[in-house]
Amino acid sequence: MNKVKILLYPLLFITLITISSCGSSGNKTPQTPLKTFTVMKLSPRKTEINTDYPASILGIQNIEIRPKIDGYVENIFVDEGASVKRGQLLFKINAPQYEQNVNTAQANIKIAVADVNAAQMQVDKVRPIVQQDIVSPYELKSALYTLESKQAALAQAKAALNNANTNLSYTTIYSPADGVIGMLPYKIGSLITSTTANPLTTVSNIESIYAYFSINEKQGLDFFSAVKGATIQQKLSTLPPVTLVLANGTQLAVKGKVETASGLINSQTGSINMRATFSNPGAMVRSGSSAIVRIPQTINNAIMVPQKSTYQIQGKLFVYVVDAANKVKSQELVVTGSPGQFYVVGKGLKSGQEIVVDGVASLREGLQITPKVLNADSVYNNP
Repeated sequence: MNKVKILLYPLLFITLITISSCGSSGNKTPQTPLKTFTVMKLSPRKTEINTDYPASILGIQNIEIRPKIDGYVENIFVDEGASVKRGQLLFKINAPQYEQNVNTAQANIKIAVADVNAAQMQVDKVRPIVQQDIVSPYELKSALYTLESKQAALAQAKAALNNANTNLSYTTIYSPADGVIGMLPYKIGSLITSTTANPLTTVSNIESIYAYFSINEKQGLDFFSAVKGATIQQKLSTLPPVTLVLANGTQLAVKGKVETASGLINSQTGSINMRATFSNPGAMVRSGSSAIVRIPQTINNAIMVPQKSTYQIQGKLFVYVVDAANKVKSQELVVTGSPGQFYVVGKGLKSGQEIVVDGVASLREGLQITPKVLNADSVYNNP
């Protein structure tokens, strides 16, 4: 019996060791390896951001051609969209009454000249007999007054002739400036008057063009406070050249300059009206078209993040910042511009912080990662 116990003790000991070993190995959970994410350390950089403003285009001259007399359109010497020179004939208006007025005025001048001559003869007749005391000096004064009256009537007749000639000249209409002809709403035979609502046409000088745009009050304060100069004109003169983006997305070949800003804020819209001037080679941009004025701004110490490193929640922009323990934390951003595929950060980040560059969609708050630090230059040069 004792021999049996001695043999069972070692067997029992081995069994307990085995069970203990099995239980221990069953409770151990293998540790999941940390995922690797590319990160970058933020550092200030020099960049340029653009701000776009919708604009409307007008030529430097936009002249409405209106009739000054009543009559019928007898002839039209230009077509819509044609280029014209100053002094070029545009319209002929049929108004025969003005020719008759000229004829009448010319006849009245002849009558007035005859009256003046007759009055002069009377003066010449009376003067010597007054000097001989044959008649009273009163007769000479009366003759002189009559002569002055006839001379005044002659001057009035000449003025009437000038006025008639002026009205007759309005029957031919010439271009007041170089430019391009607009619409022609009235055709040959149309009755027009000096009170006609629509102009005969519009002559637009588009060798240079004005781009009118507006900025709100806050933008205006930020805009001018960031520009050097004591006065508004000094600040405008220091602005860099601006770009005109046309309706099809192309850019005008030449740069322009912001030249004026209204002195008053529109009380209805709360905006400041501004004007940029551009040369218009080839007259490609027409008056009345729409465009975008793009104003550049240089930032010397900008904190920039790639757009692919951000995500949005309820319209707010976030990035994941990596802390000292390699755990990620979401951080809200306020951006001031977007040059290319980057955002310029106004608030939310500072130099020296590390952010996750790629794979932000698979991250969650507080997740610990294995960071793979990228060179910042490689990120900015190859976004």
